[in-house]
Amino acid sequence: QVQLVESGGGLVQAGGSLRLSCAASGRTFNSYYMGWFRQAPGKEREFVAAISWSRSSTYYADSVKGRFTISRDNAKNTVYLQMNSLKPEDTAVYYCAADTGGYGSRRYVPAGYDYWGQGTQVTVSS
Repeated sequence: QVQLVESGGGLVQAGGSLRLSCAASGRTFNSYYMGWFRQAPGKEREFVAAISWSRSSTYYADSVKGRFTISRDNAKNTVYLQMNSLKPEDTAVYYCAADTGGYGSRRYVPAGYDYWGQGTQVTVSS
């Protein structure tokens, strides 16, 4: 069983920054493929970013590329999402997710992950 706990959400003005954290349980965190997704009211959950277990590969949605950075610290069992130049359309509940199989073969879709956090609200005001 893997538990994921997100933190770092909040209210920020457009152009501002936030850093989300996701703390994971499990002794094999360094073998998990990790992702961030978001869901705005009335919309489907969408892919934001993903990172391989070795940190050698990162992937981003076009809408956040160049503004968001995903990273992980395997010693701390934590994955981060640094969000810069935030826009009102980034407003959503942000979820971290773990693919414990580790291959990330379905990294862009929610079904590719088997554990999820409870989510953290990010609100960007204009």
